[in-house]
Amino acid sequence: MSAKRPSLTDLLDLDVTVDVVDIGANPIASAGRPPYQDLLDLGKARLVGFEPSPEALAELQARKSAFETYLPYAVYDGTEQSLRICQSPGMTSLLEPNIPVLSCFHGFDEWAKVLGRETIETVRLDDVEEIGNLDFLKIDIQGAELEVFRNGVERLANCLVIQSEVEFMPMYENQPLFTDVDLFLRQRGFVLHRFIDQTSRVVKPLIVDNNPYAGLSQLLWADAVFIRDFTRFDRLTADQLLKIALILHDVYSSFDIALRALLTRDAMIGTRCGETYLRKLETH
Repeated sequence: MSAKRPSLTDLLDLDVTVDVVDIGANPIASAGRPPYQDLLDLGKARLVGFEPSPEALAELQARKSAFETYLPYAVYDGTEQSLRICQSPGMTSLLEPNIPVLSCFHGFDEWAKVLGRETIETVRLDDVEEIGNLDFLKIDIQGAELEVFRNGVERLANCLVIQSEVEFMPMYENQPLFTDVDLFLRQRGFVLHRFIDQTSRVVKPLIVDNNPYAGLSQLLWADAVFIRDFTRFDRLTADQLLKIALILHDVYSSFDIALRALLTRDAMIGTRCGETYLRKLETH
């Protein structure tokens, strides 16, 4: 099978659109294209993005398409919070940098220096009226993801796929780690699907090629993809099954689970999309 395939909507000649929410949509801090970009380009996604940074928000607004809406809210728990402005913008967070841990790795004790603190208002995911529906959530807010989930259980009840940054070392004080996020989401019907962009760093005093960004053995963070439990796909609606198949096929090339979703949908409503999908997978 080739790495790049036509959209599921083209393979099956179906018209389906997914609702995407991006918490931490900053194009400056994000590396590369967002995972849902191909869906946006095809007009198969409607996006609501959150970015409290005025500069980043202005850039997003200037280049957005008709399918994109950006809001200046900081999503968290609905209370007033202190934003720690760090020397490296990628380290800026609602949480305090954990210097004893960060100082074990080259560069981080400098990058995490707090240059200032800004008091900001936050909103709960469940309280954002601009979100009509949520199928696919992408979130990257430097250790604060679990608190967003805790204050977004109503929105998450219908969500199908989540891509969240997770940490394996406490880079911030009192920070929830991957295991905490995984447990919370499993209790709400999600399973871990895969890790993306796993990042390691060299532990001091060793340094590789005099490069503070070099990785070696200690895993620090990754993006984790969580999906609805595929052993219980029969609990989803026919519309949800089609949407999760679209996301898994177009975004993650997870053809096996996309097929399972389509076959479950076929059994539910009497269609033959799964059979068509499998045949076209073999010929593309």
